[in-house]
Amino acid sequence: MSATEIIVEIAYALPNEQLIVPIKASEGITAEEAIKASGILHKFPEIDLAVNKIGVFGKLSKLDVPLRHLDRVEIYRPLIADPKEVRKQRAADGKIMKKGGGDLA
Repeated sequence: MSATEIIVEIAYALPNEQLIVPIKASEGITAEEAIKASGILHKFPEIDLAVNKIGVFGKLSKLDVPLRHLDRVEIYRPLIADPKEVRKQRAADGKIMKKGGGDLA
């Protein structure tokens, strides 16, 4: 690896599958360029970078953010259910929650 090359990872997860693709790239590559170079968009055609949010190590980022050596770009899926609405529904149903989100036995 030369001084101007970096290694970054692109991560995408489904409920039953997770893929992390490491790539070598030129210093200054953006998150969008790295995602496209990883080939992950071909494996998961449902990913739409105009819709799906991305982050670097769990922090929301924009597609044009330049990456650093060993960064991990994460592609997020839309939430199936709004966590606030789920909590409201549980409260309305009278369910008591314990730490960790499960029901008390």
